[in-house]
Amino acid sequence: MSKDRILAAKAKVQRLLDANVIREVKYLEWLANVVLVPEKNGKMRMCTDFTDLNKACKKYPFPLPRIDTSIDKAARCKRFSLLDCFSGYQIWLNKEDKEKTSFTTSFRTYCYTRMPEGLKNAGSTFARMTKAVLGPQLQKNIIAYVDDIVVMSKNEEDHIADLKETFANLREGGLKLNPEKCVFGVS
Repeated sequence: MSKDRILAAKAKVQRLLDANVIREVKYLEWLANVVLVPEKNGKMRMCTDFTDLNKACKKYPFPLPRIDTSIDKAARCKRFSLLDCFSGYQIWLNKEDKEKTSFTTSFRTYCYTRMPEGLKNAGSTFARMTKAVLGPQLQKNIIAYVDDIVVMSKNEEDHIADLKETFANLREGGLKLNPEKCVFGVS
């Protein structure tokens, strides 16, 4: 690994340590490798290869909303806001599962304390959490598809109140939004 890639990996690991998303680990059951992948913006993204762990895990599916039903709901609305949750790192792992997410770098070995992207059931687990957090709104003024949320209002004047309700539910459920990917007040 080149010196630039090692520095990029150390910076990513340090951010995850600072955010309490990973911790150093000494004794482990599973071990995955990390791969640095270039993003569109020129930055490097650190991905963990959970292929072996995913093969050993049972699949826990969660039904996603039907697109045709979602479009029918949205067609009757006047104002929309498109919200994007940070899908990764928002769900705390059980103590016994943390060390199964161990990964190695050229400088240390770590494990995740929160559910990382790349696990077989990460998407369905996050969708289940989104449904629990936004449950009553899903039949009223929300469409949720894993980590994407559409707040839709039948009347333009109701949209701020619908957003306030959504933000209150997200805050109470501990879900965080990615402001760079959110769009508000679309007609």
